[in-house]
Amino acid sequence: MLIKRICFAIMALVIMTSAGCGFKLQRSYQIPDALNQLSLSSADEYSELTRLVRERLRLNNIKVVEEANDVPVLRLITDSLARSTLSLYPTGNVAEYELIYLVEFAVALPGKEAQPFKVEIRRDYLDDPRTALAKSREMELLTKEMRIQAADQILQAMAGTEVN
Repeated sequence: MLIKRICFAIMALVIMTSAGCGFKLQRSYQIPDALNQLSLSSADEYSELTRLVRERLRLNNIKVVEEANDVPVLRLITDSLARSTLSLYPTGNVAEYELIYLVEFAVALPGKEAQPFKVEIRRDYLDDPRTALAKSREMELLTKEMRIQAADQILQAMAGTEVN
């Protein structure tokens, strides 16, 4: 009986410590109640980023509805992928790139000015011309991972949105 009480006390201590330090499960966001129902607007409704954001909204119990005057709007303005050269081989060929994925979006509450946000994700990418096929597949995977991270950061930004 004493062992059960000690185990219970340790478990309670662990739970209170993790809750008190700000620990939260990954991808669980405290979205303000004013944003529990919103409209999602995008230049390309069928893009991978729009699909990922819509999925994240659904997973966080946010209902996506048609655009109306009394409904907040999450507007995905632009997303772009750029790359810059980080290093060169002695022959002058590019050895390493930096991929930069930039997303601009805004959250507009009814009767208020839209709050603009930017998400920028950077990744290094080694380029070896001898393995072109494998590198193109790696580039696809990196881009997909960057979009997933951008969708998560969009919801993080929404969680920090001022609704007053």
